[in-house]
Amino acid sequence: MENNILKIDKIEKYYGSRSSLTKAINNISFEVSKGEFVAIMGQSGSGKTTLLNVISTIDRVTSGSIYVGGKDITKLKGNALNRFRREELGFIFQDFNLLDTLTAYENIALSLSIQNIKAREIDERITKVAKELDIKDILNKYPYQMSGGQKQRVASARAIITNPSLVLADEPTGALDSKSARMLLEKFNYLNETLKATILMVTHDAFTASYASRVIFIKDGRIFSEIIRGELSRKEFFDKIIDVVTLLGGDVNNAL
Repeated sequence: MENNILKIDKIEKYYGSRSSLTKAINNISFEVSKGEFVAIMGQSGSGKTTLLNVISTIDRVTSGSIYVGGKDITKLKGNALNRFRREELGFIFQDFNLLDTLTAYENIALSLSIQNIKAREIDERITKVAKELDIKDILNKYPYQMSGGQKQRVASARAIITNPSLVLADEPTGALDSKSARMLLEKFNYLNETLKATILMVTHDAFTASYASRVIFIKDGRIFSEIIRGELSRKEFFDKIIDVVTLLGGDVNNAL
């Protein structure tokens, strides 16, 4: 159990009233080990976004348990829940969610300032992560002065600066052109392999998913299948993902 950062145990999520219930998540269980990079794929309405929302505590499960670092987060409330979000989770969103009135440096520093970390340590940490994500030269720029790819790398720095147990990425390449997307995903691999960040990423895009070490496919609120990259090249893994997307009945053009 210690090696599992995340354990999803028989979770279900219903929406609506008794007369018209929708089952968004239907008895899902899986685990993510420390240092893994896992992608979750599925068509629109498959339940993948709901799954990310309940793991991130934006939403609550109807039944079942979610453990992060051995702690059942479905039971957290109030200050304990806020502390968990602040200290254990890092978030990367499709639309970056940077604060327009703050520079890149200030956006990254914000989560550390909230934790009352000393200015000198904040500076050291930001310098290190900025070098790793190749954003040193834009630390004093505001979001409107950055490209989409730069914004997403700043958002990634903000997500990992607190050394969270788990980084949750929601369609992180969705707003990027293909070159910026490839650069970002290579940085994700670096964060995962070199810095040992544990990443759970939701995507509908097979190219994006091919950078992960394992892909879980969801259909109609259930796990449809999963594939592990193992010794496959990224191209071979991509082809394998496309095969499953086709089986899922997805639009392969959309997946590319």
